[in-house]
Amino acid sequence: MRILVFGAGPLGSLFAARLQQGGHEVVLLARGQRLKDLRQHGVVLKNWSTGEEEEIRVDLIEKLNSDDRYDLILVIMRKNSALKILPILAENHSPKVLFLMNNAAGPGALMDALGAERVLIGFPGAAGYKEESKIVYINAEPEQPAVINLGLPGGGTSDELENIAAELEKGRYLETEIQENMDAWSKYHVGLLFPSLAPAAYLCNYDRLRMSKTRDAIVLAIRAMKEGFRVLRKLGYPVTPKKFKQLLLIPEPILVAFVSKLIKNPRMDIAMMRHARVIRDEIQQLNAEFMLLVEQSGIFTPTIHFLIREFDRKAPALPEGSRSIRMDWSAIILAVSFIMITGLLIALLV
Repeated sequence: MRILVFGAGPLGSLFAARLQQGGHEVVLLARGQRLKDLRQHGVVLKNWSTGEEEEIRVDLIEKLNSDDRYDLILVIMRKNSALKILPILAENHSPKVLFLMNNAAGPGALMDALGAERVLIGFPGAAGYKEESKIVYINAEPEQPAVINLGLPGGGTSDELENIAAELEKGRYLETEIQENMDAWSKYHVGLLFPSLAPAAYLCNYDRLRMSKTRDAIVLAIRAMKEGFRVLRKLGYPVTPKKFKQLLLIPEPILVAFVSKLIKNPRMDIAMMRHARVIRDEIQQLNAEFMLLVEQSGIFTPTIHFLIREFDRKAPALPEGSRSIRMDWSAIILAVSFIMITGLLIALLV
């Protein structure tokens, strides 16, 4: 398959290399200093876990012309950047364009620009950052393949989509998962991270250890997640993936302990903290998109409003270790009371 990867940032470079290693004819579009680095060094990948480095040579272009032809174009970049290149993609007539990115607004703008029949949507399932000319990455590695979630903008699946998924899986250490409702998946993913965890991390100076010890930040993030999920359910979007339903059911104190432990994991530096530190523009774009959903739903979201306001005004960080917000113990109290009453009734009836 002849594939153009539009976007030579960390993930664009990573996926171009992995698809090239899988036998595809890959072309990577790059500009400026990044293009110079790629011409000199190729795509240099550095495994974050092991420090092992690879150099992969990929064909390069600086511009997509209207008459260039590819079987598939992968757009791997920030949402706000992807919107800017839609006119360029519209002038080209390659049959399929797969947008791998965060998106809360849905595929409407993409379909309006390119035509619904050309658009696929998805998410890349990897993380990385640039270290001089190298790409330091997690996932897309032997122990942890990158899982590309993808789907049709209108939902469902098709033979063509399944064929594209199979072609992508030929890439080294890449797997795919077709989502029947990729738009809902994307919205829940944004709700999980951007009006919640991202501004809470900002209030901890993007320091994972500081955040893991600052209970107030984690409580705020969890409450914002739950508010966001209630918004999406009210608007009729099914909880996707289904495992996210657990976040709505687990009592707050248990979730706080779980998230605190998760944030401590060193992989969170590259999976979230480093990335969030440099994408303020995308966070604001996605939060603005999500707030439109909040307005449509009519759901009261005080925590989301607070976190977005603090993020937008560049508020000072929370005191490290802050624990001033009372956790909600009601679910645990109800569960314990139910168990005690049930036990008492059983004892009386025996």
